[in-house]
Amino acid sequence: MKRYLTIALLAALPCLAQVDIKQQADRMDISINGAPFSTFFYGPDAPKPYLHPLRTASGKIVTRAYPMADVEGESRDHPHHRGLWFTHGDVNGFDFWANEERQKGPKKGKIVLEKAGPVQNGKKKGTLEASFNWLDPQGNTVLKEARKMTFYADRDRRVMDIYITLTAATDIKFGDTKEGTFAIRLATPLEEPSPKSKGIARTGKMVNAEGLETEKNVWGKRSAWVDYEGELEGEKLGIAILDHPSNPRYPTYWHSRGYGLFAANIFGVQDFTRDKSKDGSLNLEKGKSLRFLYRVVIHPGDAKTAQIAKEFKAFSKIK
Repeated sequence: MKRYLTIALLAALPCLAQVDIKQQADRMDISINGAPFSTFFYGPDAPKPYLHPLRTASGKIVTRAYPMADVEGESRDHPHHRGLWFTHGDVNGFDFWANEERQKGPKKGKIVLEKAGPVQNGKKKGTLEASFNWLDPQGNTVLKEARKMTFYADRDRRVMDIYITLTAATDIKFGDTKEGTFAIRLATPLEEPSPKSKGIARTGKMVNAEGLETEKNVWGKRSAWVDYEGELEGEKLGIAILDHPSNPRYPTYWHSRGYGLFAANIFGVQDFTRDKSKDGSLNLEKGKSLRFLYRVVIHPGDAKTAQIAKEFKAFSKIK
């Protein structure tokens, strides 16, 4: 009898290799290989759509809980840093980056859902789609966003591709500011160590495609990818963001901070170069579009053992 049970269990194992996305009114829950991975929030309470939390294949949460929840000893700065998100701090002068209700300012924009779905589940991958309107303080649409996210059923890693198309509803100027754009706020233990750090031990270190390490050498530099690695609950792991070669102004600049902010930003050239004679703003005529594609890899080990350089070569071949 035990022999037949074993055979039955082994036969069922391949079925676990799957992506399952469940859609609700204000969110989508993503499970991979039978375990929760993340939730995509887009309801009326969210000032922008975001993914939270992000988990490793072993179930560890690599994103900061705040401001969605308070965790003892965790950093509680920058309340607009929600999981994984995509916004910018200057779109026709409106701030879609630091746009929480608790944050002051008359020029805060908001990103609201237009349509959620469709969703496709599968054994090797699953996808979700959604469309959004970027609204100015008066409720006028300045940008239309179409988003598609693909999640892969990998056994040891968590990999997702995020496609974003922004279409101008009016003439648009993306201003030159470091406050943007495709970003993740990492869990406090993954922050880089600092003399100012208190409480929870910090173990993080960022490294880019050129092999430069730490915020001092990575922040404000251009690179095809950055990996933010450290130790979480006894496991050595990393989170990599890959910038696709088809993206505008590839390779991107990096607004990656030792305190756990991890962002790709093509616009903040003056800030990143510390050269006021340069202008990183970008104009987009009404009806025209910008398209972005990023890959996020949550992996065991560091960038070298996870072969992030090899991962990037494969990713760069996507059309």
